[in-house]
Amino acid sequence: MAEKVFDLLDEMIIQPNAITLTIIFNTCAQVNNDRARKIGNKLLNQMLNNFPNDTILLTSAIHMLMSFGDVKSAEQLFESIKKKDVVSYGAMMKGYNLNNDPLRCLKLLKEMKQQGVIPNEIIFILAIGACSQICMLSICESIVAQIPSYLFNNQRISNALIDMWASIDCYKCLNFDSISTSIP
Repeated sequence: MAEKVFDLLDEMIIQPNAITLTIIFNTCAQVNNDRARKIGNKLLNQMLNNFPNDTILLTSAIHMLMSFGDVKSAEQLFESIKKKDVVSYGAMMKGYNLNNDPLRCLKLLKEMKQQGVIPNEIIFILAIGACSQICMLSICESIVAQIPSYLFNNQRISNALIDMWASIDCYKCLNFDSISTSIP
């Protein structure tokens, strides 16, 4: 179904506006094949010329690039955003998690707080997801301590925390098993 967006794009005789580009970038991220990458990169170059300061559009392009695994280009776009918001930070954090770089995700959480951007539920879910990848108890405890108490009643936060603690328990078991099998 998403491929039909590309077919419609091929039929367009006018230049896509910011809203259309946002939809196309998100579709490219979903489809994530050669055609999507080619279209996404072509439109990204056009976008940078026509909408260089559109934070929503830049964030959508970051999401697309991270889905493609093009972390360096996504970082360059992120740095070009003059007024970063919770959504742009979230796109980068999600991208770092997606590209197996959870420490950079957590570094962005710290940065956004230093910049006065208040983390929301999604940001904490992304940080918890990074903790699930890291499986270091001290880091996990530090992140959990930063979550406002009212969010602990949130079902998605609760589920993410359960997954995180389960990941840590599994990691401990795997390490214990590998240690115990090496003991004569």
